Amino acid sequence: MFSNTFPDKAKIAEIVSGQLLEIKAVHFNAAEPYKLASGMMSPVYIDCRKLISYPRIRSAVMDFAAATILTEAGFEQFDCVAGGETAGIPFAAFLAERLGLPMIYVRKKPKGHGRNAQIEGDLPEGSRVLVIEDLTTAGGSMFTFIDAIRAAGCTVDHGIALFYYGIFAEAESRFAKGGITLHHLATWRDVLAAATRKQAFEPATLRSVEAFLDAPLKWSGEHGGVSELPGQ
Repeated sequence: MFSNTFPDKAKIAEIVSGQLLEIKAVHFNAAEPYKLASGMMSPVYIDCRKLISYPRIRSAVMDFAAATILTEAGFEQFDCVAGGETAGIPFAAFLAERLGLPMIYVRKKPKGHGRNAQIEGDLPEGSRVLVIEDLTTAGGSMFTFIDAIRAAGCTVDHGIALFYYGIFAEAESRFAKGGITLHHLATWRDVLAAATRKQAFEPATLRSVEAFLDAPLKWSGEHGGVSELPGQ
């Protein structure tokens, strides 16, 4: 169960950013940008799945996630924690354990055989569900899981991403229109600040990353990617 300690939010962002750099989950490459699922070209890529392989860091991150939820949403606001297929599943298990709540997981689509279930676990109708993902860019995948839970007769008002891109106005609008308060631990701005402090990358790379964060879709379009987010 959670230990009920509540670090400052800025300190959480600083520590988590440093942890992601420490385990080499952060990749900056302006010369050969990464193509994201959205079609964007990006000089930044982050692999939050690596957190599951580092128990001490993983434990700290999940303590921070629990503290964030308890302070920003409340202590008795949820009946269940849901993880989205696939990266959200282990983090849902870790967070549910911290919060002393049941856990479910949600597939991207019904599995197509047997019970044809999209939601796995016991989810009573009317449950108040917290959805967790390892990261979110603009909320598209998270809403796939939120919509499935709502369709099952349950309430979702909050989501948490361990890492949030935090650079798209479209994302803020999507969460607001969808009735979701998004909680997060760190953003690209936090990681860039940590990388700059630690001199983790060459100055030219850091400058290119900052240019991307200032105008991501413009940067993407100039490097062969989409210049607007799908579904906007």
